Parts: sequence; C-alpha cells; structure tokens
Amino acid sequence: MRIAFIYPPRFVNGKIPLLGQNRQFKYTHSREIKIYPLIPAYTVTLLQNAGHEVLFLDGINRGMTAQAFERRLNEFAPDVVIIETKTPIIQYHWKYIKTFKADNPDAKVILCGDHVTFFPEESINNSEVDFVVTGGDYDVSIRDLISFMTGKGELPKGIYRKVEGKVQGSGKPERVTELDALPFIDRELTGFRLYGEAYLYRPCAYILSGRGCGREGKETGGVCTFCVWQHAFWQRKAYLRSPKNVAEEIEMLVKKYKVYEIFDDNESGGLWSLEWLQGMAKEIETRGLKGKFVLSSNARAEDLTEEKCKVMKRIGYRLLKVGLESGNTETLRKIGKLETIEQIKENIKRAKGHGFKIMMTMMTGYPWETEKDVEKTYETAKELMLYKTRFGDSLQASIVMPYPGTPLYREAQNEGWLTEAGKDYEKMDMTHDILKSKVDNAVWCKKMWALHKQPLFLIKSFLSLRTIRDVKMAFRGIKSLLGHTKDY
Repeated sequence: MRIAFIYPPRFVNGKIPLLGQNRQFKYTHSREIKIYPLIPAYTVTLLQNAGHEVLFLDGINRGMTAQAFERRLNEFAPDVVIIETKTPIIQYHWKYIKTFKADNPDAKVILCGDHVTFFPEESINNSEVDFVVTGGDYDVSIRDLISFMTGKGELPKGIYRKVEGKVQGSGKPERVTELDALPFIDRELTGFRLYGEAYLYRPCAYILSGRGCGREGKETGGVCTFCVWQHAFWQRKAYLRSPKNVAEEIEMLVKKYKVYEIFDDNESGGLWSLEWLQGMAKEIETRGLKGKFVLSSNARAEDLTEEKCKVMKRIGYRLLKVGLESGNTETLRKIGKLETIEQIKENIKRAKGHGFKIMMTMMTGYPWETEKDVEKTYETAKELMLYKTRFGDSLQASIVMPYPGTPLYREAQNEGWLTEAGKDYEKMDMTHDILKSKVDNAVWCKKMWALHKQPLFLIKSFLSLRTIRDVKMAFRGIKSLLGHTKDY
C-alpha cells in the first residue's frame, strides 16, 4: 500500500503549532523548536520494512504552504493517511479529514495520539476518520492494522472504527515490552537533519532509550497528575531498551551520520535505572565512543544521585532536562511529583556540581497557588540558574495544561476549577488559563523566561563560552528566546 504519515501545515497569527513529540501543545513564534517525532518515525520505518511505499510529510516543520503540502500529497496519491493529533488541534484535523476524503474518497484515514487514546469514540462520531489507534505504541499497532487491512493479520488491540453504523473497539491497547525487537529508525526516510532545538549542538539526533517514565525499584513510574503521556500512552509503566541496543544505535548515528549530540527524549531517560547506566557506560567504553559525542536527556531530579552522576560522566552526558514544576512542596505533592522542593534543589545543584548543564521546566496557573507561591517558584528558578552557571543552563516556563482525561483535569472538573477556556479544546494551547488562577500567569511566564537576560546569568554564561559550537548555539538560543517571550 501507499501510506503517508502527515502533519498538515497550520499557522495561527504567525505562530506554528508544536505537535510532533510534544507532551504539551502550544503555538509559538519561535522557529528554533523542531522536535523529532520519534514514534511516528518508528511507524513509517516499520511500514516500509513491511514492504509498503511510505511518505513522511511534516508540513509544519518543513514550513510548507497548504498548497505545496497538498501538491506533494496528491503526487504521492496515498491509499492510507495517518495523522497524529492532540486536543487543541483535533477539531482542525476533523475538518482536514473531511476535505481530504472529499478529494480522495477511496483513501483511508487513521488518527493516533494522546487525546484520541482517551476519547476514541469522539473522533469516530465527529469526523470521517476510518480508524482511531489508541495507546503510545501506535507504531506497532498501525503496522498490524495495515496488515489486517490487507487481509494478512488479525485486528490488533486498541483500534476503534464503525461497524454497521456503531462504534466498535478491539480492547485495551497492549504495551510493547520487548523494545530491542524494533528496528532502528530509518533516518533518511524521516529527514532527521531537519530537526533540532536551540539548546542542542549540531549535528544532532533524537532517540528513545525506552518508553515511559520509570522510577528505581518501583513498578509504576509516571505519577504526575498533569502528564498526559503517562496516563494515556504508557499506562504508568516504563520499559527500557538494553544498553547494547541503544549503544548500537548511537554508534550508527555517530559513525554513519556524523552526529555530535544525541537527545534521549524518553520521559525520564534511562537515568532511573543505575544498572542500565552502568551497562551503557561499559558499552560506550568498549565501542570506543567515549568523547566522540555528547548525550542529553530528560531526567527526574530524584535520579541525580552522586553515584548516578559519576556514571553519567563516564557515558558522556552533557545536558539534563529536569522538571521543577513549582517552587512549593505543597504543589509538588498535589500534582504527584513525590519530591520536595528541597530535594529537587539539592539534586540539581549536585548535578551542576558534576558539570552537567541543566534545563529546568516549570509551570504557573495552579488554582491553589497565590502570588507569593508563584514568586517562590521564580526565586527558586533564579537561585538555580545562578548556581554554578555555565553556558547551556536554561529554563522553560509555561501555563499548566491539564488535558482532558488526565487526573488533574478530572480533579479540576470535580473541584470547579475549570475556566471557560478549559471547556474549549482549541484554547488548550499553553497561552490561556485553563484553570482558575489568582495570578496573571502570562506575566509570570514572561518574567521567568526573562531570567535568561539577568545580568549575572549573562556574564557567567558568556565567560563559560568555550567553542564555536557554543557560539552558534548562543545565536540560536537568542532567536528562540525572542520567539518565546513574544508568545506571552
């Protein structure tokens, strides 16, 4: 079959949507954020390996006009189109599907993503979509669904469709636990060089060391009540690829594609497992890769222990993206973080002491927080940004976004916290107050982003510039910061 995985272009007031590989969706003026959509990349790789002709058409990150996008899609003439969707853009996708089906009545359309995982029947009833694929391992589910469509296999679990006019589901989606059995992503097929973020060295590439947010010694990992992927995609369980399998992919990226920085976009990376880190260190050293690349990753603050930091240095970790979320322990408790602010600060400082660059993420807009609480988050972020500052330290600030289906959204419904925007899908774009709040969240977000302009931070960052790569990253960072501050 001829199968296209597509991201139709969309522009709103000069801003582009951050959709692929994004846990939280926003429209932004920044053109420096092009995150590589990893599960879609696995999807098209699996389909091509199964013998299908595949097109990966990312109209958003390619900056395509609607006309150019449709022209390329029509040239390919797909039998099947796959669209990843999310709450704020799903109504647009319903309209797009209607237009597409009018011009291509024989083609089938598949929707996947976290929103349709929570509410599969909604899209079946409100659009002309043919199949809704639920769960985070939709790469494997879609491969098996295509086999079913061609008469070569059974209908996989987690698929919704209309049968004799009624919505019918095939059961709860199954997790893929043997991740080493999956092929490496076909990087050429997906045009990986297009992607990257301001804080990554070039050339860069993205990987997944596993799927799901893990915690050492715990059966369940992802417990944060706002995290849509943990509750929709991963069923709060984490699985890792073996260190050997990940090291083989890194070796391929370094030697074949000359990649310098690799970002592990698994929710908590492999850092939650000391055994995994030790195995990875051994693999990197055995393969002679030490010093030939740098590795960055998402991370839980609780994992930045002395022992783990030492092993990460052996591997070659550079930057760690850590969720601060709030400067208030009571808020952290309410959203399920299982860490106090004192523990988070201690562990981030420890990691910075080992030389790691830290990118912190934080949110405002919690309905129970006062102006004083938000100011504490700001002061905590400022303290950590100025602690042993090195070029590459940074932060991200946004308005808390409880997507429908998450525990935080259900709590908001029960407690009467939702604003009118909280009942409008299209306004769940990280610029509106979805929850009733006592503070001006846009002002505070802008103020937090502005910590990058704090004089002492700028001086320390400038004095720690070391390479041409640093200088190039600095220019990208400035452009990205200007775009982010314009968003608010």
